[in-house]
Amino acid sequence: MTASAVSICSNALVMLGAQSINSLSESVDRARICNAVYETVRDDVLRSHFWNCAIKRVSLSPDVTTPAFDYSYQYTLPSDWIRTCSIGEYGEEVDFKPEGRKILCDESSLKLVYVYRNEDVTTWDASLVNAMTYAIKAAIAYPITQSASMLQVAQQELSMYMKRARAVDGQDAPPETMGDFPLLSARMGDW
Repeated sequence: MTASAVSICSNALVMLGAQSINSLSESVDRARICNAVYETVRDDVLRSHFWNCAIKRVSLSPDVTTPAFDYSYQYTLPSDWIRTCSIGEYGEEVDFKPEGRKILCDESSLKLVYVYRNEDVTTWDASLVNAMTYAIKAAIAYPITQSASMLQVAQQELSMYMKRARAVDGQDAPPETMGDFPLLSARMGDW
């Protein structure tokens, strides 16, 4: 079965012992509750980690308006921006300052790697789908069950699963190295 917002919410409902739904627009309370929290929870889960299936790269042009002081340029973040991964090309340090939905810096063009609002659940990997299911379960646990203990259990399960999902997703990338630094070379005996 292909993952979707409805299947994620239905699975969360079933995990809570409630009936599943066929649509987020059904006229039943459990569908209305899922529909009310889905987008906020999705954005929060996406923002919580640099999920490989939700990364984009763009080159931005500066805004016409410049900052009042300290920096020469400002850039408006893309409309689907959730979280900044890096700014500048690999190995190049860029001095920047985030302010609201802007990035301020002295670079005349800006290379941005960011987590985007990936609304296409079919492109998510299984760990992100499951993380989202646990997050929805935690978000709807009390409204669906009226049980504080069920909410606590759901929050603990979410916490444990998120640690695992982030670790698995992070292992897809090659290990980061510290680079070639003179101090490191001196300490390691390369001098």
